[in-house]
Amino acid sequence: MFKSLLKRILFTVATTGLLFNTVESHAEADVCYKLWYKRNLIYAQNGYCFQSPMARRTFRGYSCWTSRPDFSKAEKRRISRIKAEERAEGCMVNQ
Repeated sequence: MFKSLLKRILFTVATTGLLFNTVESHAEADVCYKLWYKRNLIYAQNGYCFQSPMARRTFRGYSCWTSRPDFSKAEKRRISRIKAEERAEGCMVNQ
């Protein structure tokens, strides 16, 4: 009885893609976190004072002195590209 139930569950998982979707979701979350980190690292390196607990913990080693960082043109372009990638991926890290 138990073996047949287990076989049916495994068959359902394999044929419906439930396992794949879970792995894919973790991979997507990892991509989104990496994008969030890259974008906010630029802010941290420019003295931004984060409001969210997650960002404060993540960038606690950086000095904070402003709520309006003065980014270089290259940094602004990089932030814009990262934000576009986040939108394309449907990312919602720390929002």
